[in-house]
Amino acid sequence: MASQYLTLYKIIVLYMLKRSDVELSKSQIYDFILGNEYTTFMTLQEAFGELSDQKLINEHKKRNRTFLELTEAGEEALHFFIGQMNPEIRLQIDAYLKENKIKLRNESSIIADYNKRADGQYVARLVVKEMGEDLINIELTVPTESMADRVCAIWHDKSSGIYSYIADQLLNDSD
Repeated sequence: MASQYLTLYKIIVLYMLKRSDVELSKSQIYDFILGNEYTTFMTLQEAFGELSDQKLINEHKKRNRTFLELTEAGEEALHFFIGQMNPEIRLQIDAYLKENKIKLRNESSIIADYNKRADGQYVARLVVKEMGEDLINIELTVPTESMADRVCAIWHDKSSGIYSYIADQLLNDSD
């Protein structure tokens, strides 16, 4: 019986990845599944592990978040097993994705990470994407890791204003 439920949670994850217009992180999927009290954190961890082991999803890290991508094998598995998922759950997922579209898009389209250079300095890479394309892509060199971390943390809150300012300065030449 537990295997049947684990299969259901895996189908839910695959369905969310298939239906979403934006790349989803593990934490976004956790929010939906745990928020609806479908299962526990540990069981969901097991489902993610099996999906990855079975090559139904790919995981990739950006800064401190893990994003998931549906593989071709995952799409085939979803097609095969979709009938095992209650239609009410599908409606609930679709409603969640629709209601949270802007929030999910903002979380996935604002990217900030950093790397250490050979000279000991850090390069913060700050990106805003729109429809899969970079709207703005800035690399900022800073002397310490704590500064790079701070720049990345602030980028999520201030990227829109920074983009607007730069665009205004470059596109509205008032001189």
